[in-house]
Amino acid sequence: MSDPKERRDRLTVGVVGTGYVGLTSAACLARLGHQVTGVDIDAAKVAALSRGEVPIAEPGLDTLVAEGLGDGRLTFTTDLGALSRAEVVVLCVPTPTGPEGTADLRAFDAAVDSLSTILTPSCVVAVKSTVPVGTTARTEHVLNRPTVSNPEFLREGHAVYDFLNPDRIVIGAVDADAADRVAALYDGLPAPVLRTDPASSELAKYASNAFLAVKVSYVNVLAELCERLGADIADVAQAMRLDPRIGSAFLSPGPGWGGSCLPKDTRALLHTAAEAGVDFAVLADAVAANHHQHERIVAKVREAVTGSADGTLDGLRLGLLGVAFKAGTDDVRESPALAVAARLAEAGAVLTGYDPGVNRNDCAAGVVQLVDDVTLVAKDAAGLVLLTEWPEFRDLDWAQLADLTDRATIVDTRNLLDPEAVTRAGFAYWGLGR
Repeated sequence: MSDPKERRDRLTVGVVGTGYVGLTSAACLARLGHQVTGVDIDAAKVAALSRGEVPIAEPGLDTLVAEGLGDGRLTFTTDLGALSRAEVVVLCVPTPTGPEGTADLRAFDAAVDSLSTILTPSCVVAVKSTVPVGTTARTEHVLNRPTVSNPEFLREGHAVYDFLNPDRIVIGAVDADAADRVAALYDGLPAPVLRTDPASSELAKYASNAFLAVKVSYVNVLAELCERLGADIADVAQAMRLDPRIGSAFLSPGPGWGGSCLPKDTRALLHTAAEAGVDFAVLADAVAANHHQHERIVAKVREAVTGSADGTLDGLRLGLLGVAFKAGTDDVRESPALAVAARLAEAGAVLTGYDPGVNRNDCAAGVVQLVDDVTLVAKDAAGLVLLTEWPEFRDLDWAQLADLTDRATIVDTRNLLDPEAVTRAGFAYWGLGR
């Protein structure tokens, strides 16, 4: 990719919404050489971003924001009027789960309504928010201008890398010139560009996330089957990974799937299917399996620390390693770790947790007490439960932690640790699918 400062086709771009997707998109588009203005209704956030203070734990994002602010290619404001001369406006407004699993489009629709009197006639709008099928067409009607579906496929913890090294760029449009304008945002990135209609583009986003959810639920149920049959999920999954038709990703068992995308997108797709009269049973079963996984982990913890899957946890102190929904992020939204923690707390367990990426103020109050020192998690605990796959957990002083616990038992819900190493350190080790 050429130096963005040498670009001759620089576009003036507005990004509406500076959440996870919006801020990453704004910073990366500035890095690609465009003149970018990020707009958000949160004045405090805008002020902080204008000072280069990034509230998201995303590798490389703070550097890109500082770089964009420094050379003037990136600015932030609360004023939508600043987009009056934009050539492309990218909508990155949150669409959380609403009633009955539908996407809550109130913030999205409010932004669209506000833009209707601001944009120039030649401005193209790109919808990067995850929205139900038909939203792009409806937005085009409201704004009376070409509107393009341009979904994001960013992984938390890898969002900057994924934006600048995409495996595909999807552009759904009716107007070919508008599609060209949006495609120009990504000029120089080595990725295939799939041009399609808006409905297919919108559905592709939901379909991708829902498929990943199905894959994780599949391997979690398979791990349970391995335990019943005396097989090893590590070997079974490795045999599957070597088949290129299956692929290597999302084949590790765990406490379930969560985060800001998979739960809401599976709900939205199920709702869309139901409205269309389609019985999407395989996805509904994946969601049910995910809830079952939380209960299965609790039963395993009961058995590990009491000797029985029905044993009481009332009053027992448990140490939790990890509360983020996955390693590499500070995001606890719909975290399976916290889902398991909530069930353990309901069973009477007293929970202390440690997570290298999560601030204690970001954790669910009353469920788990977060501490800054991992030894405090182990002290006098009836057992430890590893819930997030932070690589640094492998290198903890497990012998010291064993000495600190009341009962040196570890339930590794991610199969992250070396069973022989932690056993030599004095722990009774419990993994998944082994």
